[in-house]
Amino acid sequence: AMDDAELDGAVDAIQVYSRVSPAHKLRVVTALQGRGHSVAMTGDGVNDAPALKRADVGVAMGRKGTEAAKESSDMVIADDNFASIAAAVEEGRTVYDNIKKFLIFALPTNGGEAGILVTAIFMGITLPITPVQVLWVNMITAVTLGLALAFEPAEAGLMARPPRPPAEPMLTRFLVWRIFLVTAVIVVSAVSLFLWEAGRAGVSLEEARTLAVNLLVMGEMVYLFNCRFLVANSASVPGLLGSRYALLALAVLIPLQLAFTYVPAMQALFGTAGIDLEAWAWVVGFGVALFLLVEAEKAMLRWRQARAARRLFA
Repeated sequence: AMDDAELDGAVDAIQVYSRVSPAHKLRVVTALQGRGHSVAMTGDGVNDAPALKRADVGVAMGRKGTEAAKESSDMVIADDNFASIAAAVEEGRTVYDNIKKFLIFALPTNGGEAGILVTAIFMGITLPITPVQVLWVNMITAVTLGLALAFEPAEAGLMARPPRPPAEPMLTRFLVWRIFLVTAVIVVSAVSLFLWEAGRAGVSLEEARTLAVNLLVMGEMVYLFNCRFLVANSASVPGLLGSRYALLALAVLIPLQLAFTYVPAMQALFGTAGIDLEAWAWVVGFGVALFLLVEAEKAMLRWRQARAARRLFA
């Protein structure tokens, strides 16, 4: 029989084990983990319990499995069908992706609101958006758009990805960079356009603030579609029209935002005023520019990943 050192050196090359005891199963799992692998163990008997407990993911059979195996495992296959494991992995990866998408959507949009206020305070200028307007953005627009990301389907090629390293953070360096990039663009654009609008002849403070709020909301709407794919191209038919929930969120939000801008009762409640077509042109132009900027950043990331892959297999 192999000792632990011999098993550790050979475990990567061995594909099939036979006549193994519970202690052997535990040793194999431990040896694989020692080589840096994430180990999943399937079993249904009492003798599988130690290895199920030790594995990173223990999988027990739901129909024929013993209670000891079920109690020792992390998940139970209710139909005893091994194909269900692949379905569970796909579902887990989809949920994990959607959490990341929501984070990279919510953090820049909320950070943009805070950044606008902080920048105005440091510059000593009038606040571009008021607290009640921030409340509108948080309670109506951000929530409506953010919920759409919770229903995103699995991305193409999801199951072709290698397993992510266990120590990898949810927000990787490139996602943190994107959060800072989008936050900075929103803050600079909103403050700049607020000052431009406020400096125009005959424009009231309420109109300038309404422009800033609509610019912020437009940024959230277009950035939602950027976030539908973490790295893949969103400037495509699937990216723009592939989510009925995202389209439904826009269908709800656009009338609400128009009411926020033009309905007298909303104007009195939120301190807004109607804005002209020139102001709307700036708002729409900002949305297009932000969408293209993020897509350009994603394209650069895809190019870097492809170059790294070519070097790896060269």
